[in-house]
Amino acid sequence: MCRSTLGLNGPAHCLCGPGVEDQSGDRASNARELREVVFMTQNKQRWCVTVASVLMMFFSSGLSQAQDGDSTLRNRLVLPELIQEVLARNPELAAARKQWEAATNRIAQVRSLDDPILSLQLWNVPQPFNVAQTENHIFGLSQNLPFPGKLGLKGEVASRSAEMTEQAVHAKERELIARLKQAYYDLFLAQKTIQIHHEQVELLRQFVEIANAKFRVGKGSQADVLKAQVELSLLQQQLPVLEQRRKTAGAMLNTLLDRDSASPLGLAQEPSQRPIEQPLGDLQSFALNDRPEIKAAELDVQRSEQSRALAQRQYYPDFNVAVQRFQNFQANDGFGAYVAMSIPFAFWTKPKYDAGVQEAEAAVSVAQAQQHTLENLTRFQINDLLAKFRATDQVATLYRTTILPQAEQSLESARVGYRVGKGSFLDLIDAQRTWRGFQHEYFKAIVDRQHRLAELEQVVGITLDRQS
Repeated sequence: MCRSTLGLNGPAHCLCGPGVEDQSGDRASNARELREVVFMTQNKQRWCVTVASVLMMFFSSGLSQAQDGDSTLRNRLVLPELIQEVLARNPELAAARKQWEAATNRIAQVRSLDDPILSLQLWNVPQPFNVAQTENHIFGLSQNLPFPGKLGLKGEVASRSAEMTEQAVHAKERELIARLKQAYYDLFLAQKTIQIHHEQVELLRQFVEIANAKFRVGKGSQADVLKAQVELSLLQQQLPVLEQRRKTAGAMLNTLLDRDSASPLGLAQEPSQRPIEQPLGDLQSFALNDRPEIKAAELDVQRSEQSRALAQRQYYPDFNVAVQRFQNFQANDGFGAYVAMSIPFAFWTKPKYDAGVQEAEAAVSVAQAQQHTLENLTRFQINDLLAKFRATDQVATLYRTTILPQAEQSLESARVGYRVGKGSFLDLIDAQRTWRGFQHEYFKAIVDRQHRLAELEQVVGITLDRQS
């Protein structure tokens, strides 16, 4: 009997011997099954490589489109220029300045005398009401004259009110600058987060290539390739949310600048981490001397004191003087004059002036208490904001000097270890996620630091950041 042996890649060979014919069919069947398994494995490998290549082309296309979209952000946003623009264009500030202008124009009104009064009197009009036959014509011109000092005090009260409105304008300027800086750094964080996202997509693309290369040579598993593809898909899913945050931050910045909310913006610059050189005592002194709200509180006390002096001056009488020309029918003509005086110290009118003085004294006490409260609040705000600023500054410094370098070393170690087969792909993905998370936390700490600095500048009333 003869039996044939079928090689996987060669011709059949015949062997003679007893019992060979019984085994030839089984061996031929096993050979065919082995060829089918090898063919299916090769097809699956080609399918994985094809899918990975298509996915890489998709993500690379998305990345290039995003980068092309970002190419419109060529102009860098310069913060000092934006500050000048917001001070020139913001409608809230324009309204505050108009209020200041209105309060200034009120000073001349309260300092002025009442309008003079021109009068004509006709006496002894005859029965037919013939004006030409009246027995007496009196032409008069009169003027009310308040007691000396009253108009001056009214003008001082109005002046203090106008100066308070001026300080309100300065306070609005500081508020808008603080809000602008916060919106600016929010935009920086949004743009930086998108940049980190694209960098992570590129990094994962490299991981997929490594996993595919190892899988092709039989040193990696198909599961690693699929894990990398899933991680890429999850990362790409975050891009619409990041874009929405960037658009929101840009819309806020455009609104403060009185632009269309969808106006294109450039790239916000990364802030420097310059320390605050002034000690706490100096910051408090600056605030008590320069903060517009405290200046307005001081002016409020002065205005209340002048209002009290004006209320006390109401005990003095006002006057009315007049000159007259008399024309008499069939008689000699002549001139006349009179002086009238109010009596504010009459016992039936004096109580209202007493109440006015008491009201003014209470207003003085209220203004002084509010000033003292604002000074205490200012000291607390400086302590609180300075502590928060230093805490976020330390966190950012720790990320920059320690955490980020360590995370980058860990990521590189995991990548090298996986490439040479000494680490798992899961370790590589975890290291990549950690690196991405630390990057985001670092820039978030920087932005939080700048937020606290902007608030501190608003409270102190001076600029502490040399960059702006």
